[in-house]
Amino acid sequence: MTPVLQVALDFYNWSRAMVVADEAAAGGAQWLEAGTPLIKSEGLEVVRQLRARFPNHTIVADMKTMDAGRAEVELAAKAGADVVGVLGAASDSTISESVDGATNYGCKIIVDLIGVADPVTRAREAEALGADYVGIHVAIDDQMRGMSPFAILRDVAGAVGIPIAVAGGIHSENAAEAISAGASVVIVGGSITKAPDAKAAAEGILTAMRTGAVVETEHFKRTTEEDLRETLLTVSTANLADAQHRAGELPHISAVVPGVKMAGRAVTVRTYHGDWAKPVQAIDVAEPGDVVVVEAGGLPHVVWGELATHSAAVRKLGGVVVDGGIRDVAEIRRIKFPAYAKHIAPTAWEPKGLGEINVPIRIGGTHISPGDWVVGDDDGVVVVPAKVAVEVANRAMGVLELENRLRREIDAGGTLSELTEMVKWEKR
Repeated sequence: MTPVLQVALDFYNWSRAMVVADEAAAGGAQWLEAGTPLIKSEGLEVVRQLRARFPNHTIVADMKTMDAGRAEVELAAKAGADVVGVLGAASDSTISESVDGATNYGCKIIVDLIGVADPVTRAREAEALGADYVGIHVAIDDQMRGMSPFAILRDVAGAVGIPIAVAGGIHSENAAEAISAGASVVIVGGSITKAPDAKAAAEGILTAMRTGAVVETEHFKRTTEEDLRETLLTVSTANLADAQHRAGELPHISAVVPGVKMAGRAVTVRTYHGDWAKPVQAIDVAEPGDVVVVEAGGLPHVVWGELATHSAAVRKLGGVVVDGGIRDVAEIRRIKFPAYAKHIAPTAWEPKGLGEINVPIRIGGTHISPGDWVVGDDDGVVVVPAKVAVEVANRAMGVLELENRLRREIDAGGTLSELTEMVKWEKR
């Protein structure tokens, strides 16, 4: 089949989904999907509304059916769905019943291989059971950890003769790769639904699909270890706190230098109140880009000043965080070195040499290990454990992208409470 663009409307609220559907359709998207979150939150009425509003588009109901195949397909088809999604993890009987139901009610079946251990074998089985399409689908939680759908797509494309859909982190820079790997249906979610201009985003992806070009995009790409620092500098500490479910903040630590950002791996220091020997020695241990993080008891005894800052800047360190006192802030601000502290005070104590470098420390209840990522901006400092840094950075980018879309909708006349239907979703 001629490749088509499907937009996954994975919203909670029908009102926002419809706005994006209008924009995406204007941008050329041929298939519109009532996403699973949307169906769960609003019911199959969303399929009826899509059918009524877009009579010439293919409407997909992402039911993720796992049981009662015929019944669920009947419900979706009668609501107006042209294609109904059934999970590949379902039993053969459920897939077979879904196919029978689709034949009876005039729709088609896509078998979604999300979470299937052997997608090639299951794709062949789905084809034999009568599925019209199979879908290669990398779950959002796996995408956050860097998984791509394209290797699986190529394997499945060589194994079946029915059209293949693909979903999982697709945007305008890799949409052409999806086509070359064997996809006939390119399913796109966030890079359209979170775009400030969904019409332009859809147009860019279609251009890539049709021409094989790489259409550059600033957002919607998933980070790796190689570009992690750049991503962490792009998002805010607020984005990171949201991505970590309100964890990671270093409380009561504030920016000494406004308007600068910091992201680097932690070189940790534990020192005694006012003893600035180990913090200064940590500069020699740190590599360019690293951040010296000092646990100094939280008291206003100074353990860092201008000369330490100058030394750190010459060594091209990424910044300093002090759970204690810092001084010489006028000079630190003049050179715009990223510095964060609990207190600003004038008096430095003696360098006695007590403490340790590169040991686990704790500031305000938050644990920091050597090598963890430390990110700072005008809101404060957030720590991201090294073992989950790629995932957290990707989730933070998702928060940023969502905020960019909401900002556009607010500019168009909505309020935040109205757009998110806050009263409806208050906990009862």
